[in-house]
Amino acid sequence: MTKGEEVSNKQVVFRDYVHGPLKETDMVLSTSTTHLKVPQDSKAILVKNIYLACDPRTKILLIEPGLAIRGFGVAKVLDSDHPDFKEGDFVWGITTWEEYSLIKTPESLFKIHNTDVPLSYYTGILGMPGLSAYAGFFELCSPKKGEYVFVSSAYGGVGQIVGQFAKLMGCYVVGSAGSDDKVNLLKNKFRFDEAFNYKKEHDLAAALKRYFPDGIDIYFENVGGKMLDAVLLNMRHHGRIAACGMISQFNLEQHEGVHNLFNLISKRIRMEGFVVHDHYHLYPKFLDFTLQYIKEGKLVYTEDIIEGLEKGPSALIRLFAGQTVGKPVIRVSHE
Repeated sequence: MTKGEEVSNKQVVFRDYVHGPLKETDMVLSTSTTHLKVPQDSKAILVKNIYLACDPRTKILLIEPGLAIRGFGVAKVLDSDHPDFKEGDFVWGITTWEEYSLIKTPESLFKIHNTDVPLSYYTGILGMPGLSAYAGFFELCSPKKGEYVFVSSAYGGVGQIVGQFAKLMGCYVVGSAGSDDKVNLLKNKFRFDEAFNYKKEHDLAAALKRYFPDGIDIYFENVGGKMLDAVLLNMRHHGRIAACGMISQFNLEQHEGVHNLFNLISKRIRMEGFVVHDHYHLYPKFLDFTLQYIKEGKLVYTEDIIEGLEKGPSALIRLFAGQTVGKPVIRVSHE
């Protein structure tokens, strides 16, 4: 391939605006063409996408039907009209579900300098999920050694990192997941003190009381709905809740109500929602912290590498159904 050449460009697009549960038929693989050249004076960059992340927020990032789906990924710069990026650079950030993407605002991308770890990690533990875990846990929850921490959707891309951060801080950590296999991995691979399969619990409040007889100091919220209601009953005074996501509500047209909110007042609980973009300034600090523990083997991460852009829609559906083992990552091309 040469600069300026016109090439085919496979894309995954939404057929229409999505209402209700996301279905595989809502997405379609199409082919367009693109020129391997950035327009002059555009400050844009052209990238070849290498890895694309399957994240719950992908549905939220829907732009217009017929255009490539947006999401986080890792890419290689093929051409640049931006002074901060040059041909051959590796970057991570929001891109589009296609082989080649013209990114008109590359200022939101992060240049990858540390390539002695798998590049796919920048869709996960060293990318948006990792920074979300770091900002939510350390900045919002201010953990102390010996505190009691609960993580819902603990086997997800964010949850598994939060639990390990909590163990590094000397906390007692329990996680919930949707299968016995995931529960075993949380305890045996990610070093959670305990974990439980929420699908087997008829009374979530009673289950949490069993694992936290003295209550919960920190709750890292990834689920919402009935789980949040049960947690509120089991929080300790002056507990902290970081609301990162509410995946149980994503596919509902009418969101579930939460009935135990008075506990926020009576127990003086601080609950705060956050989005990762507000904490991008922490990325250098987060990266130094996390890389050190990865290289020392004190932080581990599980990925499910899926070969081929055409398999992206089915991978995204499995994610929402809780059928994935490890962070689903689509490999679009090789480095």
